[in-house]
Amino acid sequence: MFQTQIDAGRFDTFIEINALINSDYSNPRAVLQRILESAMRLTEGEASSLLILDTANDKLYFEIALGPKGADVQKFTLNIGEGIAGWVAENNRSLIVNDVDDDPRYFSQISKQVGFLTTSILAVPMRMKDRCVGVIEIINKVDGKKFDDQDLQWLEIFANQAAMAIQNARSFQKVRDEIGVLQDQVTSEKGYHTLVAESPIMKERLAVVQKIAETESSVLILGESGVGKELFAEQLHLRSLRRDKPFMRVNCAALPEGLLESELFGHVKGAFTDAVSDRHGRFERADGGTIFLDEIGEIPLPLQAKMLRVIQHKTFEPVGSAEPVHVDVRIIAATNKDIEQAVAEGTFRRDLYYRLNVLPLHVPPLRRRPEDIPALADFFLKKSRSETKKTVRGFTPEAIEELLSYPWPGNVRELENAVERAVVICRDEYIRPDDLVLHSRARMSDRYYAGKSLKDSVNLFKKNFIRATLEQTNWNQTAAARSLDIQRTYLSRLIKELKVEH
Repeated sequence: MFQTQIDAGRFDTFIEINALINSDYSNPRAVLQRILESAMRLTEGEASSLLILDTANDKLYFEIALGPKGADVQKFTLNIGEGIAGWVAENNRSLIVNDVDDDPRYFSQISKQVGFLTTSILAVPMRMKDRCVGVIEIINKVDGKKFDDQDLQWLEIFANQAAMAIQNARSFQKVRDEIGVLQDQVTSEKGYHTLVAESPIMKERLAVVQKIAETESSVLILGESGVGKELFAEQLHLRSLRRDKPFMRVNCAALPEGLLESELFGHVKGAFTDAVSDRHGRFERADGGTIFLDEIGEIPLPLQAKMLRVIQHKTFEPVGSAEPVHVDVRIIAATNKDIEQAVAEGTFRRDLYYRLNVLPLHVPPLRRRPEDIPALADFFLKKSRSETKKTVRGFTPEAIEELLSYPWPGNVRELENAVERAVVICRDEYIRPDDLVLHSRARMSDRYYAGKSLKDSVNLFKKNFIRATLEQTNWNQTAAARSLDIQRTYLSRLIKELKVEH
């Protein structure tokens, strides 16, 4: 029971927060911040914090911190039992300390490091099924006043509301994740991927996809390795009038010339030693639909002539046959090579290039679309969480900063691998910077060169530096040589000697 008459303003705030908790499960942080703001205002505090208890490592993390030094405070953690908040979490009991200097439980290091004078603390546990899940604390009552029992009672009410908001949000998140995983499973069972696009440049590219999807013209998708060219090819097919017809994928770099020709155009029985029966190729199996030719720049010149005929006349002959086969197929091609340079060097037919490049589509590298990084990281986190059955909830703000500051030479593919590793490594509810193993930074670390001779270290540095430059130039050796200020022939020799792999 309250010792004094209930203040009408405080009661109205309580009703308002209660309604908010039960109406918005999708943004728990916003609800918790609203609760903390109201609690700080009604108890007349100068600053406040909401800490979440991680039972896996018995640590308290500052989820939200308000006041003059709030942003600085959020960088700290407390062990359970450490400081006033740690004591409250360990004992699951509320506490009023109106003179922190006289209380041995007070942990002064945070206040000293952020430069904020703490004189009094009011702290209460957030409980879920009588178990402490976190702590709310109010720092310093304004005008030097003391916290009293009514402040404590109100803060306990707000703490119960915060615990309710956390429970609602976790339940909502669990259901939403399960729905998302099911949706992704349905998509993947059909053979397609989910394309995540939050950045303006990617939304602009998708608008272009929408415009050209319903045409029948060939599309050439350009971009660095790992940017998601195949996903754009899928979107072109899914938004086209051919969406209910086959979508065939062929990695032109994965097969040698002889096998690639058979894979694309099929063969008849006896065409070669292992041809024990007739076999339809990808073009014939894609009839009525779309064929996606990834790494088109790797097709040998003899096959390029046959490819040109398919585009021009929609006919081809299977290997070992003189009978033409007619197909109705839309061609989408992709490459991470400088295809114009290949044309200039004579390794790619100019007429085939013009036939494929009717509608060019450039997919930007991940470093040019930082707005996509948090959304992609969250998508890969949910996917990995489902596969590993781990309970990782998200990323700390510092981890997100780390992801945003990294150049991602391997683009989206590298980000996916980094998140998968982090989920496996992470021991807390949130992924932290230490959980992220980012390769190109690791390459340059002192540990990477430890124990190696000077010659080996120099060669290793050259190899990594050349690879990084090639990644920046989309593996265009002419542009990379210009950037490195060396001859292209010398760069080619270094690539072979140092075994710089694409």
